Amino acid sequence: MSEYRTISGYTRQEANPLTHTMEDYLEMICRLSRETGFVRVHQLAETLHVKPSSVTKMAKQLQQQGLIEYQPYGYIRLTGEGAAEGEYLLYRHNVLLRFLRLVNGGDNLEEAEQMEHFFSKKTVRNLERILDEYERRGMHLKS
Repeated sequence: MSEYRTISGYTRQEANPLTHTMEDYLEMICRLSRETGFVRVHQLAETLHVKPSSVTKMAKQLQQQGLIEYQPYGYIRLTGEGAAEGEYLLYRHNVLLRFLRLVNGGDNLEEAEQMEHFFSKKTVRNLERILDEYERRGMHLKS
């Protein structure tokens, strides 16, 4: 029989060393650095609607995890591992956004941002397969 837990209880069981907030920062660093290969602290702060001091604190944590390179007052650059993780986070976000658009229509950014942290890689891959099949068959949900 399955054991039920609180959301924090499930979170404590995860092997992922990244918090939800770390994932959000890494996803955005990946998104913003696609054109130039780097991000500045103020750019990340403005985009995520946080203080530059919060970005600096998180940059130090992500650097300790080996996901970014960061020098105070300099650029934030993804490492190879950080780029791979960031690309997965963008992929997960886009799959969930596609799903919510299929189900609800319109803009579902806020809901996707909240939900994305709770899906396993297996579930995201399977959800993408379902979405691809719906699109391949030209199927649409009716409102």
